[in-house]
Amino acid sequence: MIRRFGETPQAGRTYTRRVGVYALLPRGRSLLLTCQTEPGPDLQLPGGGIDPGESPITALHREVFEETGWLIASPRRIGAFRRFTYMPEYDLWAEKLCHIYRARPIQRMGPPSEPFHEAIWMDTADAVQLLGNDGDRHFAGLHEQRL
Repeated sequence: MIRRFGETPQAGRTYTRRVGVYALLPRGRSLLLTCQTEPGPDLQLPGGGIDPGESPITALHREVFEETGWLIASPRRIGAFRRFTYMPEYDLWAEKLCHIYRARPIQRMGPPSEPFHEAIWMDTADAVQLLGNDGDRHFAGLHEQRL
């Protein structure tokens, strides 16, 4: 069973399952994160949905690049969680199934190409406190324990 974080699903509400991939991107004691500035600032692990016909690893590379401008190497799946949330950019109530990978950020190619995203390096201990959802904070905390 996959652990759930966040709000309990609301009875009678229909949720659309959205499968996504997200990355812990450590360098020393810091993590590379993305801040989504619209609809309101939200600090996140870089990542997002897997497009139809796309493999999880291809989606991870694409999403990290779009949201941070960085290329990554050696992704390794470390776990998964699910959460139920409203996604205003899609006007959708979603059951997000989030697969978490650890990868190495290897080269910054430029700014994020995804609108309203900023790449941010942050100390892991701070990220554990400031990431915008419980699942992201949980996996950042597991990484912090390894430091």
